[in-house]
Amino acid sequence: MSFDRSIKIAPSILSADFANFGQEIQAIEAEGCDWVHVDVMDGHFVPNLTFGPPLVKAIRPHIKTVMDVHLMISPVDQYLEAYAEAGADVITSHLEAGPHIHRTLQATRALGAKAGLALNPATRAEEAEYLLDMVDLICVMTVNPGFGGQKFIHSQIDKVKKLRAMIGDRPIHIEIDGGITPETAPLMAAAGADVLVAGSAVFKGGSVQNPAPYGENIRAIRAAATAAQ
Repeated sequence: MSFDRSIKIAPSILSADFANFGQEIQAIEAEGCDWVHVDVMDGHFVPNLTFGPPLVKAIRPHIKTVMDVHLMISPVDQYLEAYAEAGADVITSHLEAGPHIHRTLQATRALGAKAGLALNPATRAEEAEYLLDMVDLICVMTVNPGFGGQKFIHSQIDKVKKLRAMIGDRPIHIEIDGGITPETAPLMAAAGADVLVAGSAVFKGGSVQNPAPYGENIRAIRAAATAAQ
């Protein structure tokens, strides 16, 4: 993975057809997505249950771009190796998921993956300040983690602005997860974000049999965000 701050669209397969992951991934990549976002939930840290390492390993061969794995689980450390071995390019853990997030980030990089740090809506930007030299990505949750299709939380715009100022010239992506649409994408791009996770906003109106709407949705989000950078 090379680093740049151009807008990257990362569709969340949480909104894909679960019975057809391979073809869904191939469809969104063919239609222009940059990363593939995999939301891992444990039914404990967040009130939903999704994908374990075997599923992530099974879909890895279908992903030709970047596999972006977001671990909404606690505890997290003992599962890092399994998701790294499953093929994750980026592994993002929540600051709130355990008492030793610095060690979690160190372990992630030691496994050969890029280290991401996720912040829940109520977590202050300043909580990440002393971790910036350990991270490759900061994921700002603009909904409460656990379910797709929630309403965008506008207070997170100021958080992204603070993070962008704190990061300076470090090669750290700012990723936004939750409520991204062509209307909200430019707000976050203007604040300093460059990776936009979108689930329902990408997959709505399309299917494996009719993937053209995926491309239309991706291009609409990208155009709105790029114009605001």
